[in-house]
Amino acid sequence: MTGSNAVYDDVARLARDWAATDPDEVTREQLHGLLADGSAEAGAELADMFSGTLQFGTAGLRAALGPGPMRMNRVVVRRAAAGFAAFLNEALLRDKAPGEGTRPRVVVGFDARHNSDVFALDSAAVFTAAGLEVLLMPSALPTPLLAYAVRALDADGGVMVTASHNPPQDNGYKVYLGGRAVPENARGSQIVEPYDARIAAAIAAVGPAEDIPLAGSGWQVLPESIEDDYRRAVVGLAQTGRFPARELKIVLTPMHGVGGRTTEAVLREAGFGDVSQVEAQAQPDPDFPTVSFPNPEEPGALDLALLLAGDTGADLVLANDPDADRAAVAAFDPDAAAGAGAWRMLRGDEVGALLGAHMVRRLAGTENSGDASGLFANSIVSSRLLSRIAEASGHEHRETLTGFKWISRVPGLVYGYEEALGYCVAPDLARDKDGISAALLIAELAADAKAQGRTLFDLLDDLALEHGLYASDQLSVRVADLGLLGTMMAGLRSAPPQELGGSAVVSAVDLSQGSQELPGTDGLKYLSEDGTRVIVRPSGTEPKLKCYLEVVVPVSGADALPEAKREARRRLDAVLDGLRSALNITTPEN
Repeated sequence: MTGSNAVYDDVARLARDWAATDPDEVTREQLHGLLADGSAEAGAELADMFSGTLQFGTAGLRAALGPGPMRMNRVVVRRAAAGFAAFLNEALLRDKAPGEGTRPRVVVGFDARHNSDVFALDSAAVFTAAGLEVLLMPSALPTPLLAYAVRALDADGGVMVTASHNPPQDNGYKVYLGGRAVPENARGSQIVEPYDARIAAAIAAVGPAEDIPLAGSGWQVLPESIEDDYRRAVVGLAQTGRFPARELKIVLTPMHGVGGRTTEAVLREAGFGDVSQVEAQAQPDPDFPTVSFPNPEEPGALDLALLLAGDTGADLVLANDPDADRAAVAAFDPDAAAGAGAWRMLRGDEVGALLGAHMVRRLAGTENSGDASGLFANSIVSSRLLSRIAEASGHEHRETLTGFKWISRVPGLVYGYEEALGYCVAPDLARDKDGISAALLIAELAADAKAQGRTLFDLLDDLALEHGLYASDQLSVRVADLGLLGTMMAGLRSAPPQELGGSAVVSAVDLSQGSQELPGTDGLKYLSEDGTRVIVRPSGTEPKLKCYLEVVVPVSGADALPEAKREARRRLDAVLDGLRSALNITTPEN
């Protein structure tokens, strides 16, 4: 790559201009190094950094750290903060006489990823200069605590600097609305349309980043007691009178994230005194040194926790992702490994169903029992079993688009989940997925089962006997080129499958068309004669095409369960093989 290349010259000019005003020495020097390098590889990296602008959407912003408008850095964050401030000011103060409106209040939280604290401070400075009342979290804390604070402090907006379970090189900017900015059922939830487009437009209207006003002070750092308030509120969820059992040996891992201290404190204060954290993963570390990918769903992520559980004779493994809004569960399955038994992680749909059944028991006998306004909800890609559990207990059920931004705003919600390990067991507390409160209720139901000489797998068998065996699996295809996602979706639209595992497809729905129940979204849904369902969609946060499979096998009695499980696995494998062929997958999926 040489300066004689006109395209490179344009990119180099953009890079030099960016470096001239970049407030961050690290990203500034990174640009200088790439410009001095002059190689084709350096040129390609520069071209990618300046190939466009990160688009703000319902997931906010999320990208790799680095310089340029296509990376997460202080310039991009300051522009996002200025746009969000302009949106809040316009939404809350328009049509009011001077001095009549109360200035917007916003809470800013951050995790322990690289630059999270820097991005949070920059946001506080921009918000304060824009006239907002700013409440800054006192330290790196879990995302559910930020969601709690938006509601508890009656804030009009919230920002959480996190990339959740993404790789170490990433960071993100997650936005919530509350207070006077949205209707009651959406207060404290992540943004959806049309708010994302309005905020994106406000960001696009921001002038040069170096002209954005920055306050040197004026924001309020919240006291450490905000964590205590949240912890007490979560501990208060425990129904010790109805579910008193606490004899449970728990292994906990926060996956190098920020949830370990809070989650362990909640469990202990709720009466679970035997909690051991995985020492190598207990403290926040933005490099996530013991895992190749800091997501409990990824193969190998729970290896250290399972090893400790086996060594200590634990009953249950609980894992949070790095910002603690998700919860993973593993337990010893006596029927696994050809009858010899083995530790295994439960699927998100299995935990979602167990928590759903437990919520029914918790609600029984209370003022919400059988109340049709007490809604259960899960995402369209999650198991249909929750709808059966809700129906059988007299509760209404709602299916939503993928993402807690949709689940959490269902009016009358009492419980919601998505298969990607996200659970909302206390919508009035935090209107988002919350891996900490979910961990408490999982421990509660596991201890109750143990006291009766039963396991989580016995409880799953109970659900199969009552409602049929609902078994799910996934096929995830990670791509290097995002354009391949559109190509694969287009291929399925032009040549949809005619059968699923040998069962004829009776319904093929293009979810992008929307319906009376759901807004349009990029996805395809297939249903076969035997009840098999497949949904295919691009991931909203990762470069993946995701296929969600579910089969339903009737169960005539306890003796028929083993064969039903084998039949479910056979059907799932057949559907997986068919999808691999339809998508022309020749390499192992992630």
